[in-house]
Amino acid sequence: MKSIWKGAIGFGLVNIPVKLYSAVQNSNLDLDMLDSKDMSRIKYQRISERSGKEVPFERIVKGYLLNENYILLEDEDFESAMPEKNKLIELESFVDIAQINPIYYETSYYTQPEPQGKKAYALLLKALQKTKKAGVARFVLRSNEHLCVIHPLNNMIVITRIRFEEEIKSTKDLEMEAVTVKPKELEVGMALIKQYSADFDISAFKDEYSKELLKIIKAKAKGKKTVVKKIRPEKTVSDDLYEQLMQSLSKKGA
Repeated sequence: MKSIWKGAIGFGLVNIPVKLYSAVQNSNLDLDMLDSKDMSRIKYQRISERSGKEVPFERIVKGYLLNENYILLEDEDFESAMPEKNKLIELESFVDIAQINPIYYETSYYTQPEPQGKKAYALLLKALQKTKKAGVARFVLRSNEHLCVIHPLNNMIVITRIRFEEEIKSTKDLEMEAVTVKPKELEVGMALIKQYSADFDISAFKDEYSKELLKIIKAKAKGKKTVVKKIRPEKTVSDDLYEQLMQSLSKKGA
């Protein structure tokens, strides 16, 4: 794997030099956009809205629109904004990871210590494992500041980017009607949750859609016709919520 960032994790007065590697990959099939006329691939171009011509990559700069004028930014502008955060992931606090709502999670990176930081890395890893805590930190990656949690996984420290509070949209514009739930309905609903409860096992969940789509692609390559699977209509259940819950319980238990 190719590292995407080099710097250090700041643990008190201890600096742990590390490299970051992307920990995730896309499971979707890599589909190309084609012209149906001649099967040529569609290319995306960087077109100037003023001239209508393609702009070479080396001529592209970054700018911020301020008072109807663009202020151009150079690489050193990004670095000088917060120089210490460009190369340091400073641990600010430690929390129970269960306190972080999943809506904040973005993406994860594996960390690998540089030779001179192996002992300090091992210490932080073991301390996180023993305390069952996660570190909260901020750092700069690709010209943007990111909030992250630092947590152990399979004897490795993982850095998971999380969103800032201001990045989560407010729910105030969504109208949520107050609905009364009967005690007996709640009781059966909780019983249904208990019946479906299990230890989380990520290996039990596969990208079934992409797997089925690949089967269709391979069949079409052999000249076979796609057969559309018909969905069998579910048996109509009662409109009564309590009755639906009871039937769900008996179906799971069967």
